[in-house]
Amino acid sequence: MNDRIFLSSPHMSDEGYEMQYVQEAFDTNWIAPLGENVNEFENELARKVEIKAAAALSSGTAAIHLALKAAGVSQGDIVFCPTLTFSATANPIIYQNATPVFIDSNVETWNMCPKALEEAFNKYPDVKAVIVVHLYGLSADMEKIVELCKKHNVPLIEDAAESLGTYYKGQHTGTFGDYGIFSFNGNKIITTSGGGMLVSNNEEKISKARFWATQSRDAARHYQHSELGFNYRMSNVVAGIGRGQLKVLDQRVQKKKYIYEFYQRELSHLEGINFMPENEWDSPNFWLSCATLTGSVRPLDVMQALEQENIESRPVWKPMHMQPFFKKYEFIGSKVSEQLFLNGLCLPSDTKMTDNDLNRVTKIIKGLW
Repeated sequence: MNDRIFLSSPHMSDEGYEMQYVQEAFDTNWIAPLGENVNEFENELARKVEIKAAAALSSGTAAIHLALKAAGVSQGDIVFCPTLTFSATANPIIYQNATPVFIDSNVETWNMCPKALEEAFNKYPDVKAVIVVHLYGLSADMEKIVELCKKHNVPLIEDAAESLGTYYKGQHTGTFGDYGIFSFNGNKIITTSGGGMLVSNNEEKISKARFWATQSRDAARHYQHSELGFNYRMSNVVAGIGRGQLKVLDQRVQKKKYIYEFYQRELSHLEGINFMPENEWDSPNFWLSCATLTGSVRPLDVMQALEQENIESRPVWKPMHMQPFFKKYEFIGSKVSEQLFLNGLCLPSDTKMTDNDLNRVTKIIKGLW
């Protein structure tokens, strides 16, 4: 009963798809940096989410960085960014010597509040770009956000690092903005151990991003560089893992949903517990099953009880405007994100969990009541 239960760990396919592609890379000696796996991973993911072009990169953070660069963000520019997110969303804004303005969440989605975003537009009409995040696999209210960005003629970047497999009104998240990014970090719904993807319907911009990501090497016989470049391309071996993982994405989404519904069924009756919101227009991938606790049992009580039994759980992200590094930047909104952080809890959502594992988790939690 003391076997480790992880929050969300890598889950390779039972069929061994990943090793087939990795072995192919070894057999052909296309180990790094590029090769057929990279090209096909880009093509297969683009087809999966129904977008024109994709660039396989070393991380989701690199993808956000190049999206900002492609959007023309540079020194002194303002970029709107959700405050309730991981720092990887905000860090690339600083890479470009730009200034983040953090936008609050709303309770309906846990994501960027359109009303707070509109307030930000009124205050900063010359904003250069907007980044929106689909937190924990929940879609932001994209119709309202897209409408605001189009009204102000501002590029929209979707951080869909946590939401591959999530749909908003039947369309994949990551495909509404001018640019979308996905992450394949070890804890994501599918993983390449590390890596990311930049996607867009602007094929010319994606081609340019690939150029930047390969050290901006000009098409010359000798090594020539006319622009600043980055070492951001995904390796052919890593891309092979991604191709195999992509084949089981739908299975992983189904299991994540099963885990979420199990928790709902077993724990919703407990006083003070509420699970993350579901909307009729949102079809989440349920990357993590999250809840808020507003009664006498606090998130730390649950985390410590689970930790004692070798079970991993986490708080909800600490808002960026509360972080030591980012607290000097402006925040627009009320205190929704702060309340979500104060009361929020991420339950173990590993797709390898059995019903016995889920019962073990819920039994411990129920015991606190």
